[in-house]
Amino acid sequence: MKAISGELKNHIKQNVTSICSCWKMTRVDGDILRFTDLDRDLTIGGEQYLSSDSYDRGILKSSSGTDADEMEITGVLSLDGFDEGDLRAGVFDHAELEFFLVNWQDPGAGLIPLRRGMVGEVSWRNGSFTAELRGLSDTFRREVAELYTPECRARFCDPDCQLVKSDFEMNDVIAGVSGDQILTLTTTEDAAARLAGGILTFTSGANAGRSMEIESWQAETQEIRLFLPLPYPAAAGDMVTLYPGCDKRFETCRDIYGNQVNFRGFPHIPGTDGLLSGAV
Repeated sequence: MKAISGELKNHIKQNVTSICSCWKMTRVDGDILRFTDLDRDLTIGGEQYLSSDSYDRGILKSSSGTDADEMEITGVLSLDGFDEGDLRAGVFDHAELEFFLVNWQDPGAGLIPLRRGMVGEVSWRNGSFTAELRGLSDTFRREVAELYTPECRARFCDPDCQLVKSDFEMNDVIAGVSGDQILTLTTTEDAAARLAGGILTFTSGANAGRSMEIESWQAETQEIRLFLPLPYPAAAGDMVTLYPGCDKRFETCRDIYGNQVNFRGFPHIPGTDGLLSGAV
């Protein structure tokens, strides 16, 4: 049950009310965005909520069980604080979002909380964005158990893998850029196929601090293709750090990295065909 003040209860019982909606987003980097659909800026508890008619919210979905409560917020990219590059860079991923109603004539009378949760999937198209709000009950949908799989469950160089990431680190400089997914390196020539599936981290330029997954690597041309487009334009001279990839197969762990003792998979589990074929 949502607790609201007596003044606010009396106000919403009236035939005519002065209720507006507000939302507050706290990003993981600490930046906070506040907006209201009122036709002027509103100050609540010393915090300013910017007036904007450039966003709209979807229908609130609530559940009395463990199903996730969901809502969507749609807005245009001209909304203060929202930029397509930032959306691509994932700066809004896992941000905390609070949505509530307030009497704009008497903000001190309290709030009507509607939803609080984390930002889930964010998409953008034709100058607008859509952010999915997942309620606190979304936690119950997460898989917390480990599964038996033929592939390794560890991440490359994590505590389970036990390899040391710095031992595989390669530094290079971008020599050329083609579009927003293809980069040409300067000096890396001997990484061969191991860069495929690896990670490229920018240490300078507009994308400094961003890490991108590598889809493919051509040693002959020193050309890298990324899985996803870059959030911001890259340029020749940008410095990068490269880490090789691991396809999580036992053969790769044994033959390339010599780390089979720490393999966290079950390579001898029979596949679906083996399970359906029956005993021989």
